[in-house]
Amino acid sequence: MRKQEVPCPDLDINSLKRKSLGERNPAKNCKRPKREEANFFPPHPNGETSNSLEKERQELLKEVKKNNNTKDIQEKMAKTFSYRRLEVVSGSPAADEFRMRWPALFCEAKINEEFQRTTILLEQRLMNKLDHYTPKLVALMKAKRDAVIRSLILYLGEKEELLFEDCLVNNRSDVTEHILKILVIHGADGEDPVDVSILIDGAEILPGCCNTAKACALLMRLIYALNLVYPPTLRYTFEVFQKLFLELDVIKLSPKAQALKLNLLS
Repeated sequence: MRKQEVPCPDLDINSLKRKSLGERNPAKNCKRPKREEANFFPPHPNGETSNSLEKERQELLKEVKKNNNTKDIQEKMAKTFSYRRLEVVSGSPAADEFRMRWPALFCEAKINEEFQRTTILLEQRLMNKLDHYTPKLVALMKAKRDAVIRSLILYLGEKEELLFEDCLVNNRSDVTEHILKILVIHGADGEDPVDVSILIDGAEILPGCCNTAKACALLMRLIYALNLVYPPTLRYTFEVFQKLFLELDVIKLSPKAQALKLNLLS
């Protein structure tokens, strides 16, 4: 029998012929799942090519301008998933550039769907785990529930201002200064937030996140959707989000995350 060629994009993209002359080493700059992504780099649907999916993308740009066509957008987003992953994994585009090419992705519902295509239903699991651990976290950190995430960052020896940029509504921060942050805009009295946004690569990518917990969940989805790396200055915070709250790639924990897990389970 003639050997049938089976498409395997993740092997193809890591082949030596795809690498530059200075990186033609099998172990160098390999593109592979790092956070238990089930569909890190899937093949295109049967009968589809990058050219045909590019045409679908261009159709999507027209569809997002129409009203009451959620189903059509959902179908086209599902169909072009492999094409987006090709862009993200091979090209590492800037978030704002990617938003211009795929505007339909950048709303809460579509980010959630994208994350489900790669792994699991993120927000519900993160919120459930946060709620599950909140009594213990409150006891450990002597904090109210609304402050648990900020207290968690401090508990892990990191700085909350590296994740959250707080400002007043009449004195907003310059978003162009930030690579990856959650912008928390407080009212004139400086108390409860009036808006929460996600900043990536100096652009306000996702406004209207309601609160910091939801913003953290949406940020995790975007990190997976755009194949971003965790900020090294918040490595333990994101490790806890991923491995303790989302239960993804839980085999190996850092000593800090392991100690927190033992405290939460005791």
